[in-house]
Amino acid sequence: MTGTKTNQRLRRLAANTSFVMALSLVGIKVAAWALTGSMALLAAAVDGVLDVCTSAVTFIGVRYAGRPEDHNHRYGHGKGETLAAFLQALLLVGAGCALIYQAGDKLIHPTPLAALEAGVAMTGGSLTAVACLVGLQSWVIRRTHSTAIIADRQHYVADIIVNIGVLVSLGITWLTGWDRVDPLIGLSLSLYLIWCAVGIIRGALHVLLDEELPKAERARIKAAVRGCAGVVNLHDLRTRNASDRRFIEFHLEMDGDITVRAGHDICEAATEAVLALYGGNAEVLVHAEPAGIDDERLDRRIRPASSPLTRPGPTPGRG
Repeated sequence: MTGTKTNQRLRRLAANTSFVMALSLVGIKVAAWALTGSMALLAAAVDGVLDVCTSAVTFIGVRYAGRPEDHNHRYGHGKGETLAAFLQALLLVGAGCALIYQAGDKLIHPTPLAALEAGVAMTGGSLTAVACLVGLQSWVIRRTHSTAIIADRQHYVADIIVNIGVLVSLGITWLTGWDRVDPLIGLSLSLYLIWCAVGIIRGALHVLLDEELPKAERARIKAAVRGCAGVVNLHDLRTRNASDRRFIEFHLEMDGDITVRAGHDICEAATEAVLALYGGNAEVLVHAEPAGIDDERLDRRIRPASSPLTRPGPTPGRG
């Protein structure tokens, strides 16, 4: 439980810092765009507004996910973080599409830029601040694996690339006077924002649709359980990532002639072995049964996922 509380504090630290940073930077980006008229800076300004929106979503999602279990949410509220990440991605897609339209218009009807020196200075300052924030978020992610912070960090990494693109755009325009380079880079940045959003959506859907943990992680769970004294084997391992923690359940096979208390102790040992893999930040459910019985099993119903068209076969013993 201590590990969970520490993770929640780290998530809140990253979310709070992100929100304050977004509010501070959006004014700088909008002012820089107003001074220069740069399409690339408009992309950065829109991205700055989205920073505020997405940071606010992360801020709310992290707090919702940190709420304890209640009567209506007995598995907790962890998926609130993932939903926040999904909403961030939708905002990115919408902004990217709008910027593509604006960039296309600027390509057809180019306009000269102004106050390039001020634009370069303000963009450079924004770039430095965002780089510091990404460093903080990376540190928090290594300790919490928060889906919402991961999505927020990915957005700010995109923001770094956007700012670099803006500097390149302003620099080339300043040196060459070619007005179309700015909308071309703005178009490229818009497409990059959409590409980042697709990645966030895919990651969020893994959690929202209860996809199994990676094979390597499942193998570590099996090895930890099989290493416990009294364990004969395990089957029907089910896992899922709820963003703030892992949920793991399995059937534990043991000697059928031992006492209930002895069986309970074996289950507790297996549970502790799995929790140790996640620093206690997991929920483990164990079903004990005597080894060697021939019962209905999930493992038998699921065929190897060799192709998208693979379907579960008939349950043994049933027509």
